[in-house]
Amino acid sequence: MKDVAAAAGVALKTVSRFVNAEPGVSPATAERVAAAIERLGYRRNESARVLRRGRTATIGLVIEDVADPFYSEIGRAVEDVALRHGSLVFSGSSGEDPRRERELVLAFCARRVDGLVIVPAGTDHDYLLPELDAGVAAVFADRPGGLDADTVLSDNAGGAHAGVTHLIRHGHRRIAFLGDRTAIFTAAERLRGYRRALSDAGLPADGTLIATGPPERAGAALDRMLAEPDPPTAVFAGNGRITVALLRSGHRPPLVGFDDFELADLLTPGVSVVAQDPAGLGRTAAELLFRRLSGETGPARRIELATRLVPRGSGELRP
Repeated sequence: MKDVAAAAGVALKTVSRFVNAEPGVSPATAERVAAAIERLGYRRNESARVLRRGRTATIGLVIEDVADPFYSEIGRAVEDVALRHGSLVFSGSSGEDPRRERELVLAFCARRVDGLVIVPAGTDHDYLLPELDAGVAAVFADRPGGLDADTVLSDNAGGAHAGVTHLIRHGHRRIAFLGDRTAIFTAAERLRGYRRALSDAGLPADGTLIATGPPERAGAALDRMLAEPDPPTAVFAGNGRITVALLRSGHRPPLVGFDDFELADLLTPGVSVVAQDPAGLGRTAAELLFRRLSGETGPARRIELATRLVPRGSGELRP
């Protein structure tokens, strides 16, 4: 920066103010400094700058699967917030494996990330305690973790309740639920919302109409249900991958799916869904993280984002 100051004919402190976007530099002086920087090919040493401040300007992000559009949207939103704060994002996919989640988190911490946004694969996060004690901030997204930390969720139970109630209002009384493994927090909450909607309508929850497990088994589960003497007249799908699996199975029953997905509005009929806001989940989680990194204290916050019923045709078909 000494060379830049000499070339621009200004004090070294003036160059420092300009480079760090601090006040006190007139437009004319700023123009001279910028011209000198361009002429000399000066590039700021970002690593030295952040280390002087005791931070690395990086955060870690652990999601379930980067190939899943839902989690890709979360990741992009986290990146956008991080960039606005001058930080970069290390990211990895846990594949719903708690051990892989732990390995990723600890690998990020070994690289001295300032904070973490985690979509938990498990519920035991005691391994994080030494990192938190060392000053690393952490926020859980999409699901609660096993520690008292800031958490951002969707209203999974409320969204499922709205979707099933929508089918009931269109005349359905035997509604199947096809969801992911109930060990997953979001899947369990959506099943709870399904049961509550039936109860509120005075309808029994028939166990033969409930199937949970990997999405690739959803089509076979629906085959079995439809072969029963008293089959379901409508289906509530617990996530976007299950909805797509059911569509690929060749069956087109009245349907509401949890999670919107690309081309859902182009099918005939269009697929009615309960839409989450994955970008909102990622953005809110990242903003909470950077508030903690900026020194905000206080009890852990739990924020629940609303879902939205999007009727497109499949959920409005009558028995």
